[in-house]
Amino acid sequence: MTSTIDRRSVLKAAAALPAAGGLPWRSARAQAANTIRIALLCDFSGTYRDVTGPTELACIRQAVAEFSSRGFNIEVVFGDNQNKPDVGSNLTRGWIDRDGVDCIVDGGASSVALAVNDVVREKNKVFLNTSSATSDLTGSKCSPNTVHWTYDTWMLARSTGGATVKAGGDSWYFITADYAFGHALERDTAGFVRAQGGKILGQVRTPFPGTTDFSSFLVQAAAARPKVIGLANAGSDTINCIKQAAEFGVGRRGIKLASLLMFLPDVHAIGLQTAQGLICTETFYWDLNDRTRAFTRRVRPNISVPLCMNHAGGYAAVLHYLKAVADMGVAQAKASGVEAVNRMKAMPCDDDCFGQGTIRPDGRKLHPAYLFEVKSPAESRGEWDYYKLLQTTPGEEAFRPLNEGGCSFVRS
Repeated sequence: MTSTIDRRSVLKAAAALPAAGGLPWRSARAQAANTIRIALLCDFSGTYRDVTGPTELACIRQAVAEFSSRGFNIEVVFGDNQNKPDVGSNLTRGWIDRDGVDCIVDGGASSVALAVNDVVREKNKVFLNTSSATSDLTGSKCSPNTVHWTYDTWMLARSTGGATVKAGGDSWYFITADYAFGHALERDTAGFVRAQGGKILGQVRTPFPGTTDFSSFLVQAAAARPKVIGLANAGSDTINCIKQAAEFGVGRRGIKLASLLMFLPDVHAIGLQTAQGLICTETFYWDLNDRTRAFTRRVRPNISVPLCMNHAGGYAAVLHYLKAVADMGVAQAKASGVEAVNRMKAMPCDDDCFGQGTIRPDGRKLHPAYLFEVKSPAESRGEWDYYKLLQTTPGEEAFRPLNEGGCSFVRS
């Protein structure tokens, strides 16, 4: 479903105009030329709804409200990609061709984001990827029209996977969502495990979307007797895996779970009693510092689930894009997505969610990554107080080195 929040009023106004009369038509064209249109494309009904969806939309609207008037209009629409590449690419193409959308935000599942990445490059618009994880977006599939905000599979593998191996977890079995994200996360994590002398005992691929019963996959993984079962999945898949692993007593067999991508809303859904002790990596936490707490206070009245890095990514990426538009001018930004992204790369980033940062030539946004441990119920002081910080990795070290990604337009 696509929201035409601002478009309805435009259509009503157009219907009320006289049939003849060039001045009103010229005014409408001038208004369109002076309007930046942003479209949020993500999951509003499925596996990833709580970690993107309505809460990310609220954060993007917060960015637009804070940016205020800088001499141009801003419109926001949104659509549900249903975690299907064809749905995501068709929505994107329609928004650009029919509705004059200038910037696509999020993308959603990695398979969807890779398809959208191609459409946006073809149309020379802007793609701000905020929740799709595949590191290929700044590697073999990199595009001069794309900025990869928030996190990626290489960073998650290095942080969560690396920490687990250092703690003694040197034999792994993967339960992997069978699409681009799961494959990339398994690949990148397995690389870190092997590089540190660990072994991969096997993997099982789970259908995506649609799987709710992971019991047979957990039994198969436990039968291999690994020290670690790596969950290369996300959203409700991760929640169901962790809950069912607790029911089957996987932890009592001496096997640790490594949730390679877990968000604060997932911890909220699992509950501290079951999730306590798990480690995960995020690049944003609402209670990290004064700036993150201030942002949370501003957006809190408009949300109903705990904030995670995807939500923060939508806010920060849109805010920085709008700053670039104001700096270069609306006409130039609308004319060339490549030029708009280049201006974003040239400008330092600074916002209340991620602090100061930069965007590399390959489109990778750099900011610190934080390794967290989930608190026990006794340690939690109140609502959403779920994480304790274990480790901070600076942005320059958290993500894959520029010269190792293989981005086609980045010189060695």
